Amino acid sequence: MAKLISNIYGDALFEIAKEKDKVDVMLKEASWVLSVFEENKDLCQVLSHPMISKDEKKDVVENIFKGNTDDDILGLLLTILDKGREKNIKDIFEYFISIVKEYKKIGIVYVTTAISLSDERKKEIEKKLIDTTEYESLEMNYNVDKDIIGGMIIRIKDRIVDSSIKNKIDIISKDLHSIQLSK
Repeated sequence: MAKLISNIYGDALFEIAKEKDKVDVMLKEASWVLSVFEENKDLCQVLSHPMISKDEKKDVVENIFKGNTDDDILGLLLTILDKGREKNIKDIFEYFISIVKEYKKIGIVYVTTAISLSDERKKEIEKKLIDTTEYESLEMNYNVDKDIIGGMIIRIKDRIVDSSIKNKIDIISKDLHSIQLSK
C-alpha cells in the first residue's frame, strides 16, 4: 500500500514538473527536501505524532519549506499532511527522484568489489555500462566487500550481474551437493 501511495503522489509531482518545464529544478529541490527529512528525525517524529493537529503540522512544514522550495513541492507536502500520509513523505520523494532520473536517463549503479578500484578502472566500468545500457549518465556507488573474494557485483535497478568468486564457489558447491555418488 505504501508503494502505491508513493507512486500516486510521486507521479503527480512528476507530471506537474513536466507540464511546467521544471523537472531539473524540482529534482534538485526534492533531493533537498528528502535530505532535510533524512537528517532530521525529530521532524519526522513531529509530523507523525498523533497528538499534534494537522494545522500545527502544516505550520511546521510551512515554516521550514515556504520560500525555500518551489510552491508545488510545498503544496504537495501540505496535501500529504491533509491526507494523513506523513509517514510516506520520504518514500514519495524517493520515488519522485527515481522517476525523474529515469526520465533524464540517469542510471544509479552499485558496484561491489573485493578491493578498492583505481580511478582509471572506475572510468572503464562507467564507460562500459554507458555503452551497454540506455543511460546517458550514471551515478556510480562503489563498495568494498572482502567476502566476495574477487570479481565484482554490479546492480542497476533490479538487475544484478554477479561475477564474484564467492558466487562462483557457491554455484560449484551447489552443483557438487547435487551429485549422487554410486556405491
